[in-house]
Amino acid sequence: MSKIVEQISESDSEPVLIVDNLSVSFRGEPAVKNISFDINKGETLALVGESGSGKSVTALSVLQLLPYPIATHPSGSVRVDGFETMGASNHVMRNIRGSKVTMIFQEPMTSLNPLHRIEKQIGEILFVHRGLKLVDARVRILDLLKLVGLQNAEEKMRSFPHELSGGQRQRVMIAMALANEPDLLIADEPTTALDVTIQAQILELLKELQQSLGMAMLLITHDLGVVRRMADRVCVMTQGEIVERGNCEAIFESPQHEYTRHLLDAEPSGHPIGTKDSDILLKCDLLNVRFPLAKGFFHTSKYLQAVNNVSLTVSRGQTLGIVGESGSGKTTLGMAILRLVKSEGDIFLKDTNLRGMKSRQLRPFRRDMQIVFQDPFGSLSPRLSIHQIIEEGLLVHEKDLSENERRSKVAAALKEVGLDESAQDRYPHEFSGGQRQRIAIARALILKPKLVVLDEPTSALDMSVQAQIVDLLRDLQSRYDLTYLFISHDLKVVRALSNQVIVMKDGVIVESGTSDQIFDEPKTEYTRALIAAAFDLSVVGSGS
Repeated sequence: MSKIVEQISESDSEPVLIVDNLSVSFRGEPAVKNISFDINKGETLALVGESGSGKSVTALSVLQLLPYPIATHPSGSVRVDGFETMGASNHVMRNIRGSKVTMIFQEPMTSLNPLHRIEKQIGEILFVHRGLKLVDARVRILDLLKLVGLQNAEEKMRSFPHELSGGQRQRVMIAMALANEPDLLIADEPTTALDVTIQAQILELLKELQQSLGMAMLLITHDLGVVRRMADRVCVMTQGEIVERGNCEAIFESPQHEYTRHLLDAEPSGHPIGTKDSDILLKCDLLNVRFPLAKGFFHTSKYLQAVNNVSLTVSRGQTLGIVGESGSGKTTLGMAILRLVKSEGDIFLKDTNLRGMKSRQLRPFRRDMQIVFQDPFGSLSPRLSIHQIIEEGLLVHEKDLSENERRSKVAAALKEVGLDESAQDRYPHEFSGGQRQRIAIARALILKPKLVVLDEPTSALDMSVQAQIVDLLRDLQSRYDLTYLFISHDLKVVRALSNQVIVMKDGVIVESGTSDQIFDEPKTEYTRALIAAAFDLSVVGSGS
């Protein structure tokens, strides 16, 4: 191992990462075709392109994390600090991963071990690469969690991943990646699950760390605002090829390739649909959700009040946008409304109060209430085909359908979300993050429910697909008179889709009104901070 480290450290003069003529195939089907690029010390190179363009496959190739031997490299070389990683042994790669090169993965829930507390997972990295035992590593772990803006860090480090919100899990992933101050950080959608104010803070943090450590960064993202803020150079990918490359400013100011211009022009737009005088479909009155934190000998002595006396109404065919920072109670509110977490208070679906209903009593109402979860990979069973995943609702609520009829309905649902019907016979791991989110949307919409809770449904999607999904959701809403609860940190998407908006902080609604009122005339400092961070990434939010 000492010879390896010596060989790496001697190569300061050349780029930190050199990718030369790299190709990747899966079962003989090409996914990446003869691409080349390099990254210098202290530089950020952004790989941009739509879902399925080969960005993440390229990044995983650097660390040899693809599913070999299903994946193969027909050609190419990857050198990190002068050391060839293509074909390197597992022993050698273990010494590279987590020390010289680290990675922030796109889906934090599936990247974190559900059986271990956050403290142990970060401590494991420090133990493997620095020899620190957990007791000695605690100070460093706490510093890292505070560094990435995790509130109540000392308490959160004792939590399991499922006890954290999506944004909090992503911050833990960033802390793990920075633990050993790597030479190269591969950031695969590093701010996907973060609310806008924390996103701005994390981007500022990454830039500061990059400057102080001289760290190189390979940035993979669909968010062109992030690219413009962070990248020195840009490579534009589509269908496994780099079709344009250049300095960041040149790419944005004078794109040469038609595909690059298509990416830059794509942004969710338009106006929400729905009429103001329609009937009320959903009404919540003084809804409360609390989670036990500490138990005494006979009873629970401490609770976290996740949702505090929330009341709201949503008219049929309209969209209520729910915004706020990570951990503000947005997702918990949506889960409580669907009776997926225990709550107190009244929940009316039209004239029926769902409060106190048992599981069997709720079952007939389930087809009218569906959800699209934030993490598309974690919510799709890896053991079921796409057909089996989407048809589950039909098997429960439309038992009389034949196999052919169900297959036809699944095909139609896939087509509605922009996927080919041939996708039915494939499995979730065979799709990109954006494609998996579209599958999750198809599963929720196949029963044509009255109410759909959309929990960050576009967070994993590139800009052009975001615009398509927003148009799709509007079209489906108009066609089937759907009502949406739209939970998101992407305020541009919220504005394009929502009639009404509520702003949450610490489990409480701090502001509510029409979409125009919230975005054009925000009344609270907290709302103004959210909007400033969303529409101007150069502003580092302060509304925490």
